[in-house]
Amino acid sequence: MKIYHNPRCSKSRKGLQYLEDKGCKFEIVKYLEQGLNEEELTALIAKTGKKPFDFVRQHEKDYKEQYKGKVLSDEEWIKVLVENPKLLHRPIVVNGDKAVLGNPPENIDEIL
Repeated sequence: MKIYHNPRCSKSRKGLQYLEDKGCKFEIVKYLEQGLNEEELTALIAKTGKKPFDFVRQHEKDYKEQYKGKVLSDEEWIKVLVENPKLLHRPIVVNGDKAVLGNPPENIDEIL
C-alpha cells in the first residue's frame, strides 16, 4: 500500500493518521519532493476510476489564475498536474490495483 502524501496538508496528515490507526503497512510517497511523471500520474488516477480533473484543487490560487474556465483534455490536465503538483488533491492511497482519494479519510476503507 502507498499513500501519496504532502506533510504540510492537514487533510493529507489525517489520511496518514487514519492508515496508522488502522494498523496498515504502507509506503509514504512525498510526491512534491519526488515528483510524478505523466505515465505515473495517469496510471494512479486510472486506479481510482475518476477523471484527472477530479484531482484538481480548484480553490488554489494557481488554478483560479491560470486554469479556471479552461476546457482541457484528460491528457492536458495530467500535464497541468505534473507541472503543478500542488494542484493535486491529496492524499491518494493505493492498494494493489485500486486507489482512492483519502479525503475524507473514511474513503480509504473502500480499498482496505
